[in-house]
Amino acid sequence: MQQMTWPRRDLLKTPFLGAAMAAATGAPGQAQTLGRPAASDDPTRGRTLAFNENFKRLDTALWDAGPKATASAQGFYGRSAFARLSGEAGFNPYRIVADPLATDGTALQIGARYIGRTLDIPNYYGNATADYQWVSGNLQTASRDGSIRAGWRNGYFEARMRFPAHPLTWPAFWLLNKNSILNPATSIEVDIVEHKGFEQRLYGTYLHEWGDPGQVHQGSGVTPGVDLTSGYFRYGFLIDGERCAPLFERRRVLDSETGRPIGWPLGRAAEMDRSGDVFWPLLTLALRTDVPFPAPLQEKDRETSMRVDYVRVYT
Repeated sequence: MQQMTWPRRDLLKTPFLGAAMAAATGAPGQAQTLGRPAASDDPTRGRTLAFNENFKRLDTALWDAGPKATASAQGFYGRSAFARLSGEAGFNPYRIVADPLATDGTALQIGARYIGRTLDIPNYYGNATADYQWVSGNLQTASRDGSIRAGWRNGYFEARMRFPAHPLTWPAFWLLNKNSILNPATSIEVDIVEHKGFEQRLYGTYLHEWGDPGQVHQGSGVTPGVDLTSGYFRYGFLIDGERCAPLFERRRVLDSETGRPIGWPLGRAAEMDRSGDVFWPLLTLALRTDVPFPAPLQEKDRETSMRVDYVRVYT
């Protein structure tokens, strides 16, 4: 296998995920890490629906596809190459599909396929490495030139999603700040949900403020008490000034140690306000690098997909 140069998202996620998940899962039979539903905690209360993407079609004026928007050498991470809108290696992972379980009858499907031959994808570090010869998808409302097609400084961000059960999948709904595209030495990453396809009843949520000065990383495992591959669920995150809070099905996620709703401070809030910075969303189906490649890779696992019912932002 050729030597890999890991993007920093991979470098941190392996140890950080392990610690956060261990704190969340505890002993078998642990109670759900969610607060009790209460009307006063509704994150949409007093807010207006500012963005409602229900995926009746794939709006290419809104969504860019491919590597993460960044001025860095490449925007890939994980074990797969993120396809452009036209697809890669004969596979296009982006489809709008009919789905009776989706709110409006259609959903975005983002797929992943094992190609299993040498790839020719620009700047992808895994072209010639057998267990990295996957193609999957990443959609985002930003471009490599620093332009933002849709972004917000504050709001409640929510996606209704269905994840696959798989030995490698790493789907996510996440946010990055605009200024990080052209100035990647520092960035703010909000991981509303990251899921491992082999841990069906657990997911992670994180706030990363990358780069010095002021680098901070916060996160938690979430055990909602349901199989996250069994249907659609709502994953949300509230950003209000310097206050941040993750939610599942519009219920606050609880700190596994204190039992109180999580409230993380955004250390660079004032800096964002001064520069007019905003957050932009990404929908990604990646593949993990911190677990062994299946030997053998089962036929049923050579192709998989996640679905997104909608993405909404309330401001």
